[in-house]
Amino acid sequence: MTPDKYTIQELMLDVGDSHQLYIHDWGNKKAKTPVIYFHGGPGSSVDDRAKRSFDPTIQRVIFYDQRGCGKSTPYGSLEHNTTADLVDDIVQILDHAGAKQAVLFGGSWGSTLALAFALAHPSRVKAMCIRGIFTSGQSELDWIEKGLYRVFYPEVWDQLLEHTPEKHRANAVAYHYKQALHGATPADRAASALALEETEGHLLNMDDRHAPLDPTNFDPTSARIEAHYLSNKCFLEPSYILSNAHKLKMPVHLVQGRYDMVCPPITAYQLHATLPNSRLYWTISNHRMDHEIENIVRAILLELGQ
Repeated sequence: MTPDKYTIQELMLDVGDSHQLYIHDWGNKKAKTPVIYFHGGPGSSVDDRAKRSFDPTIQRVIFYDQRGCGKSTPYGSLEHNTTADLVDDIVQILDHAGAKQAVLFGGSWGSTLALAFALAHPSRVKAMCIRGIFTSGQSELDWIEKGLYRVFYPEVWDQLLEHTPEKHRANAVAYHYKQALHGATPADRAASALALEETEGHLLNMDDRHAPLDPTNFDPTSARIEAHYLSNKCFLEPSYILSNAHKLKMPVHLVQGRYDMVCPPITAYQLHATLPNSRLYWTISNHRMDHEIENIVRAILLELGQ
């Protein structure tokens, strides 16, 4: 992220296991309760676009790159990189910031991490706003890994199969996860990471505007981290979040696009039905953070994060 006049502090926080996290503490340092921002992926990072959801004259926001991501080091590391590790990191981030509680905001994988943290440390969560809901349930994993989205995007699934050896096509995504992580050569690993990234890129847009990635300057790191997590079911027990969500008593605001082809909307509906203190906002959107979702999120967070 780019430091600006609202930047309170930039730092690298040592969280142990040889990992240091990039943190950008930003906004009004006098705000009573900070917002902590969880980026997606797994494997993505924070950037300046994330600031558009906040008012720095009122709110304090802690942006950070998760283990192995963005400016955090060691870049791309999969060692000591599990959901439990990331949950422990959030405790250290809040302790370093001197915050007893925070408002949590995350989208996609960021929603999973926010929910996992809230279940582990409910007393440290004032409220939550999550979007593009993903809980790592088996049906959500099957949507991607078994290509169930092909009822909408048959050509995207067929394109992935074209990049998969015939004998592995019955388990094409699992094959590319394994190759991206453990392929015999860097070229093998990069090819499978690219195939996975291209597939997700098509699903992120519902208007077929995906521009093919350039393999000559493609960085496979993000896709490899995502493969690491998804191939391990995000290091969560089956249905862990949906089975335990009833324990979360804090206000939870869910924002979900009706036409999300990455995270099927039924998950948001099921989670809303399970949470005792939640509100669900539907938008005519896909998985991306478009203007409609951004406006709703901004209004929610302005109310919660002061």
